[in-house]
Amino acid sequence: MRYFVAVAETENVSRAALKLHVSQPGLSRQIRDLEDEIGFCLLERTAKSVRLTDAGRAFLDDARGLLQHADEAVKKARAVASAEPSELHVGNSTPFAEILPKILRAFQRAMPNVRVRLHQWSYQAIFDGVRDGRLQLALIARPLKASSLRGMRYEELFHDRVCLVVAPNHPFARRRSVPLTDAVCEPFIALTREGNPIYYDRLLAIFAPVKQKPRVVEEHDSYTGVLSAVEAGTGVAYGVDVFGYSFGNRMKLLHLTPEPKPVSFGIVGTEGRLSRTAETFWQCAKKAASKK
Repeated sequence: MRYFVAVAETENVSRAALKLHVSQPGLSRQIRDLEDEIGFCLLERTAKSVRLTDAGRAFLDDARGLLQHADEAVKKARAVASAEPSELHVGNSTPFAEILPKILRAFQRAMPNVRVRLHQWSYQAIFDGVRDGRLQLALIARPLKASSLRGMRYEELFHDRVCLVVAPNHPFARRRSVPLTDAVCEPFIALTREGNPIYYDRLLAIFAPVKQKPRVVEEHDSYTGVLSAVEAGTGVAYGVDVFGYSFGNRMKLLHLTPEPKPVSFGIVGTEGRLSRTAETFWQCAKKAASKK
């Protein structure tokens, strides 16, 4: 149809072909195909020129309108495709409390028109949210099982030492470190097993060197609940050194011996190319973590 309009406006196949950057035989063939499809002639051809038939003249105005609508449709679709979202949904967890303000400040400078919405959900809910698109990114501890990251892109931002978290008045509080054999005998406070299987995997891995398994006496939905119960003296918990930033003197963080493997904390998203907004947040997170 675009070829037909060009020929109709120039009344010359050669000039139309030159304008459209196509071969003259190819242009003529396309117009004949159009005429065959609609069932009537659009052009009267002579040796040196072409002229619109009455039907071709009637068809020309509508053809121009259709092409204009098609161009506008492409422009609208392109604008939608290239537009940046006004919100970025990010899952996060307590260990990121120290670097999260730095990440947000850097991101706000880079993309002032995008609002970050933070979601502190359970481990499982965060992974599900990244997979189904409710979350574009998440800041989270790396799971021990590699299969948990299938279909996802993960990059470590920092790692931290595992510690035993006790109340300031706990009998262990005066110690600098606690053997695993002593720690495992204490009642443990933990995150809910159903929503946080990664947390339980690590709890069992920490005490794998000893025969006895930790005894969980109470579960909570968030680290705030877990550590409040520890502060109340209900039991102990495992954590990481960075908890000292969030909870200060409310509890004691004791090193375990032998020392468990440190926990990797990083940023996760779906595999493949991220949006410009998500990639910008990712790079801000890396930069903030490098200065930790």
